[in-house]
Amino acid sequence: MTVSVVALQIAPASRLSMQVVERVETTTGHGIVGDRYENSRRRHISIQSLEEIAEAEAELGRPLDPVQTRRNITLSTGRFTRKPNSVLTVGTTTLRVVRDAAPCKLLEDSFGPGANRALRKRAGIICEVLEGGPIRIGDVVVGRDIFA
Repeated sequence: MTVSVVALQIAPASRLSMQVVERVETTTGHGIVGDRYENSRRRHISIQSLEEIAEAEAELGRPLDPVQTRRNITLSTGRFTRKPNSVLTVGTTTLRVVRDAAPCKLLEDSFGPGANRALRKRAGIICEVLEGGPIRIGDVVVGRDIFA
């Protein structure tokens, strides 16, 4: 199974709308340049999967726009193991899993009641940047123990 990046989003500050982009630049120990979490301690990048979003949609009974989930990277497929310290490579960028991503508090406003519940354990993972570089739409994702 080949897993690839199908969407990239950033927000320059908290609560601002996500901006869809074709490419982001990451820096070691800092995150995505220009994103609201750049320079945070360990929450550099959030990653979600279309497969897990589809599962949440089935539970919720209505569509979920991946951009509105407020994650930085959307992958074509895959279910995350959410195992802390797992390492993955996105293009040439190396990331380490910090933790499971909790559903964003803004989701109930965007998708209505039940969205947070439907996305629990499906809202992706939070990673820190071990080795920075560009990430582009279409980049392949490799991670030995990142997917279930």
